[in-house]
Amino acid sequence: MDINYLAVALAALAAFFLGFIWYTFIFSKPWQALIGMGSKGKGKASTQQTPDLGRLLITSFVLELIMAFTLASLLGSGAGATAGLRYGLMIGLGWVATAFAVNYMYEGRPLKLWLINAGYNVVVFAVMGLIIGAM
Repeated sequence: MDINYLAVALAALAAFFLGFIWYTFIFSKPWQALIGMGSKGKGKASTQQTPDLGRLLITSFVLELIMAFTLASLLGSGAGATAGLRYGLMIGLGWVATAFAVNYMYEGRPLKLWLINAGYNVVVFAVMGLIIGAM
């Protein structure tokens, strides 16, 4: 198995920064409202304990490295940008978004929250596939 480790690292970095943009700028307010972040009420919608930011960022990046490495393993070397994009979209839509949908249905989570979270993963896997395939 021939893996371009630079492509894996760049794909993981892209996922890391896309997550920052997605959840901080693009969907910050609706996402926070849907998960109850920042609310001061009682019960289910109240704010939960915020995790340690440093640990959260490090763990997030490690998990994104694993995702990128797995995608690179599936693509192999020399796949090309188009194939990488296509595989990333298929994984994002066909596996991640649908798996989220099953969980969200049983948990009674709102469709809007699924669209935000699943949409992020579809975009991330597409970008990761594009980067890995192109390199």
